[in-house]
Amino acid sequence: MNEDLFSSSFIQNPYPAYSKLREMDPVHYVHFPDGQRGWLVTGYEDGAAVLKDARFIKDYSKLYGGSMGEMSVFTQNMLFSDPPDHKRLRGLAQKAFTPKMISGMRGRIQELTDELLDGLEGKGTVDLIDEFAFPLPIIVICEILGVPSEDRDKFRLWSNSMIEGTSGEIGVSVYQHMNQFIQYLGQWFQQVRENPDDDLISKLIEAEEEGDRLSEKELYGLVSLLIIAGHETTVNLIGNTVLALMANPEQQEMLRQEPERVPQAIEESLRFNGPVEFSTSRWASEDMDFRGKKIHRGDVVVVALNAANHDPAKFEEPERFDPSREKNPHLAFGMGIHFCLGAPLARLEGEIAISSLLSRFADIRLAVDESELAWRPGMIVRGVKELPVSL
Repeated sequence: MNEDLFSSSFIQNPYPAYSKLREMDPVHYVHFPDGQRGWLVTGYEDGAAVLKDARFIKDYSKLYGGSMGEMSVFTQNMLFSDPPDHKRLRGLAQKAFTPKMISGMRGRIQELTDELLDGLEGKGTVDLIDEFAFPLPIIVICEILGVPSEDRDKFRLWSNSMIEGTSGEIGVSVYQHMNQFIQYLGQWFQQVRENPDDDLISKLIEAEEEGDRLSEKELYGLVSLLIIAGHETTVNLIGNTVLALMANPEQQEMLRQEPERVPQAIEESLRFNGPVEFSTSRWASEDMDFRGKKIHRGDVVVVALNAANHDPAKFEEPERFDPSREKNPHLAFGMGIHFCLGAPLARLEGEIAISSLLSRFADIRLAVDESELAWRPGMIVRGVKELPVSL
């Protein structure tokens, strides 16, 4: 089975392989693309158990000391930490993602959406990723952080390199892009120290200078996480939702007629073809028996989130895209203390983007055969590189 995983055909459509694994070996020992060997969990209940179990830790250094090599500057954040550090780091980032602040952004997100859709009018065929799904969330997160939005194309390059580096093919360009990202952040932090404002980076730097709340490495790690995770999830959420609606034109039309159902459709899209393929790595902090497997201290464990979200033991007819699905406790944003901090923002952006797109254009069709779409490589996101559509 292992030879079928992470191949080009798997990346194109992983769901048949997930179905086999859930039936044959739901906690499966694999060789991951990044060179690690460990356990891939594909069932819903098993996956939820891993995500909530404090014995599976996120901080690699607790087991082996040191850091995770070239990527270490990007891992000093809440995503790769355990309590008590996790609570402290998450609390700092939470300042930008309170329900009141997210709700207050609706008008600005709608304004940006309308401007981007104005630019699509009359074009006929467009790459929806390049001209809509990418710019919307990157402008939003840049405005939250206080980073100039004109630099968003740089972030796209750096983000793509880091994500594609999880496929195990870390070339010279990936290291160059990571170094460029680090240099950019360092220069930007210095500017903010000299001229602080009311943005989140200014608040984080103020916390850093208090000494006991945020170290320099944690500042780099937290800001890089917010920039990358703050737009990547939404880019792929928008793209994957539009792709599903083009494959189901009756559902597309239903949402035009009943736009109040769009939030429900967003939840179904998160379940059906979620924007995050796998959880980030966890390590067993002790020897244990887990679902009949002997997992040893130091073993890496990864949850296939999209596999769990297609588990027929949890979801009725999981291979069917159903925007009217009532019960939808998907794992697209994780579970437990590492539940995605930006989930409310991603949901809001997705809702506004899809409802506005459907309202503006009476018919949206894929401009190429679906088999021609190229899916992004790597062990993190699930989304197409380009999405040519006819409007």
